[in-house]
Amino acid sequence: MKTKKIVALVLAAMMFCTLFAACSKEESGDIDVGFIGPLTGAVAMYGTTAQKGAQLFIDEYNKAGGLNGRSINLISYDDKHDATEATNAYNKLVSSDEVAAIIGTVTSTPCLAVAQVSVEDNVPIITPTATQAEVTSFGDNMFRTCFLDPFQSTNMATFAKNELGASTAAIICNNDDSYSTGLADRFVEVAGEIGLEIVALEKYSGTDSDYKAQLTNIAAKNPDVVFVPEYYNGLYMILSQAKEVGLDAAFLGVDGADGILGIEGVDPTIVEGLYFSNHYSTKDESEVVQNFLKNYKETYNEEPSAFAALAYDAAMNLINALEKVSETMDIDNSDECRAAIIAQLAATSIDGVTGHITYDADHNSQKACFVIEIVDGDYTLYGKY
Repeated sequence: MKTKKIVALVLAAMMFCTLFAACSKEESGDIDVGFIGPLTGAVAMYGTTAQKGAQLFIDEYNKAGGLNGRSINLISYDDKHDATEATNAYNKLVSSDEVAAIIGTVTSTPCLAVAQVSVEDNVPIITPTATQAEVTSFGDNMFRTCFLDPFQSTNMATFAKNELGASTAAIICNNDDSYSTGLADRFVEVAGEIGLEIVALEKYSGTDSDYKAQLTNIAAKNPDVVFVPEYYNGLYMILSQAKEVGLDAAFLGVDGADGILGIEGVDPTIVEGLYFSNHYSTKDESEVVQNFLKNYKETYNEEPSAFAALAYDAAMNLINALEKVSETMDIDNSDECRAAIIAQLAATSIDGVTGHITYDADHNSQKACFVIEIVDGDYTLYGKY
């Protein structure tokens, strides 16, 4: 009998230690957060700089002690700017990695795919940079740090009319990309409202690399401005070929133009005088911006793009929500925790690198638009609108 009691006590003690160890591991282990973006491919600069921006804030946060002593661990996947790859990455993060939330995706077309498949799981997601308007329309779980495409198209059309004194405009856009076509459509709509005449609307496919026929057609119309809603690589090729066909006009871009000066072998004279909308400016003298610039440059030895700044703010937003949720429950991937994170994200009110961030009922941030002009091979701040 005595031996049986001793065995029972030993077994009970072992069970207690096992449970205690499991609880201790759960409470002290890392909190996994996902990241999805184009880390390779044609727009890899966006994904890599966004990933660096998010990682920078997380590293700073962990260095300061983390969340109740727990570190935030960023698990990153490459979507190659492809909707299928982005969906596969999402499924890995949710099913295999069991993340608490996701930062991403970075570009609009992959983000639209993830936004739709994530609704049923109700996974909290913040896209730092996907500006396409429908991204947050599918469910309550999706948020964004950036402004929307209709907002920047509106600003660039009114900028052309009011600041540049343009009376005529042409547009060339990628017919295979929802980001590009959405921006073009809104520009046309606003131009009609403000009396900016659209004299040409040319389109190309996503596989094209020769735009001379479209640019020649535009040159024949002699517009005051040409609106090019395209990412930096495609924009650079269009600007290069515009010079070859003798198209003399002011060129307007969008936030996808950010990073164009970082293209390997870039000829600054090709992009001189380009105006484009953006989410922040490195010339902003505010303390939060200058501290971010200093820390980013020291860490990565490069100038941060707006994508880096927006992802830094996205990580800040998410961790701010995680902190508040942790006051009442452990952070995990349960349905209850996901719902709590979403509720706290909706109540966000913080000062980030890209401005003061709050969300409207559709989970879109309300903020200013910066117009950047390239002057003497450098990004300069033309104005904030």
